[in-house]
Amino acid sequence: MTDQPGTNQTWPDLPPGPYGTLSPDIPRRHAEAPMEPATLPSGDRVPMIVRYADVRALLMSPAASRNLREPGLPRMARGPFLDDDPAALVNQDPPEHTRYRRITHATFTPRNIERWRARTAAIAGELIDAAGQEFDLVADYALPLPARVICEMLGVPIDRYEQFLRWTELFLATNETKEEARAEGMAAFIAYTGELIEQHRAEPGDDLIDLLIAARDGGDGLSEDELVNMVFTLILAGHETTASMIARGTFRLLCHPAQYAELAARPDLLEPAVEEILRHEAPGSNGMLRRITADVRISAGELPAGSVVLPNLFAADHDPEVFEDPLRFDVHRFAGASPAPHLAFGHGPHYCLGANLARMELQEAFRALVTRLPGLSAQEDLAAVRWAEGFVHRPVRLLVKAG
Repeated sequence: MTDQPGTNQTWPDLPPGPYGTLSPDIPRRHAEAPMEPATLPSGDRVPMIVRYADVRALLMSPAASRNLREPGLPRMARGPFLDDDPAALVNQDPPEHTRYRRITHATFTPRNIERWRARTAAIAGELIDAAGQEFDLVADYALPLPARVICEMLGVPIDRYEQFLRWTELFLATNETKEEARAEGMAAFIAYTGELIEQHRAEPGDDLIDLLIAARDGGDGLSEDELVNMVFTLILAGHETTASMIARGTFRLLCHPAQYAELAARPDLLEPAVEEILRHEAPGSNGMLRRITADVRISAGELPAGSVVLPNLFAADHDPEVFEDPLRFDVHRFAGASPAPHLAFGHGPHYCLGANLARMELQEAFRALVTRLPGLSAQEDLAAVRWAEGFVHRPVRLLVKAG
């Protein structure tokens, strides 16, 4: 991923606002152009759906397929990409998706995830203690915390962490000059995942991979391709996207120091604060493409069968018809009488399988920060912070002082 000062050229129609906020073009689209085409990182253009009700409706619609593998369809990126893999859960439609989801669902229940909370909190504390008085929040905390958690959960040797970083950066890069390198990195990443599964079969334990190997729906389990893809996705999503939310969330809190101080004084606000970080910051990118298989009508207009569209979850979570003053960051928003649920983890059949894990990690990441470092402050001008350009948009570096 390259870095630019406060911009993201990956999405040319959607430059971020000041301090990495929502693109200033989204409010115009909400009001005047709710399905105007947008340019994807590949250069292809597709209608982009921005209204909350329309995005929810599409994510629930059986006519909105994730099978984008037909030749000639618009692509999110040039070169190999997750959309190309028929074994990926995110690319499957019913009945295959229903079966896959049913087999894996029990592995990610709140009860199974909750047993990792204490260890996550301990890792967060260790990283903060080791960081010192002045440190880079991204390199010293946001990146290693979810990496160490997912490595321990999956039984992955932590000495592979640096390799995961390189593979992840290659996979999420959108620069066309990196297509070949991305393909090689993805192949190496998947090959290592297969080796890791074989190691767990030879020496079974009680890690998340062991649970996935044992997962069954009646006598039916995951195929080898499905199992490899699930572990690959967990390493990728459980690492970079969660790290992005820790980095973006801390950056946003430092932009609102009074709210950070209030969290330090009132830890009971942490859970609603995490929900506001998820709504305001949006994990991942602007969404995933859908191919329309039958004519669909939404409030923005008619979507004909055969078209490919982008339901933009980030835009939907800033819809003024649903969220009062949506551009305002407010850790109280989800406290008490909550507004409509945000769409940061999606909606409908493809609702993020790892949502319970991500929530738990984010809660413990921010709990450790505000309780151990109540006086945390930025050591650089936040307006000048450089941002990674790729599918995940986050600060490249965030220099902070413990206070």
